[in-house]
Amino acid sequence: MTEWNIQSRAHACAACNKAFKDKEAYHTLLFDEKAEFRRSDICESCWQQQYSQGARERKGFISYWHGVYESPPAPTEPIQKQTAESLLRQLIELNDPKYIPAAYILAVMLERKRIFKVKEQTVREGQRYFIYEQHGTGDVFTILDPRLQLGQLEAVQRDVAALLEHGLNPPAQQTDGATPDAGIAPAAAMDASGAVPEPVAADPAAPGQESSRDQSGLPVSAE
Repeated sequence: MTEWNIQSRAHACAACNKAFKDKEAYHTLLFDEKAEFRRSDICESCWQQQYSQGARERKGFISYWHGVYESPPAPTEPIQKQTAESLLRQLIELNDPKYIPAAYILAVMLERKRIFKVKEQTVREGQRYFIYEQHGTGDVFTILDPRLQLGQLEAVQRDVAALLEHGLNPPAQQTDGATPDAGIAPAAAMDASGAVPEPVAADPAAPGQESSRDQSGLPVSAE
């Protein structure tokens, strides 16, 4: 099972191959294909004809939501400053398991800034995955929950701060005490007690998992 990935919003319907128009409504289906979760974007007409009637189990998809297609913006000069989102994309591209905790923290930070939204949470082979959508681009991110314990948070927070400041190729020595200017501080992922709140899922928590809410309204693991 792929532990994390990014799937961009399609520019055409997966069923009829008709290109989406700007501001056109579309439907996103998420399929569990053993090796990974597969996204499929469907136009309104194909949704009504092929998918709208009947339970999701009979249609083969595990989750569904709808959105509005936005034509890609004109190319711009690349921004050099590291951000939480650009760093998360780099970590997913690397596909190195040692960065799983940092990727999870970055995703929670982006959710708190309302850049990401949880569309689904699902359990596969005993591991929990969060399916996030980036609101602006429609990209879907699959993020593994590393089930961080309180004693691990400080080290992960330091790792995230260092990655935001220096990227994946840190200098041999840090010459000053400057803090990363990435638009979002790693501490934004923490609640008042220093714990990392669980993402706000679109559906209720999985059976057997209790949660409470911190002062910001985000659920915090009761473990």
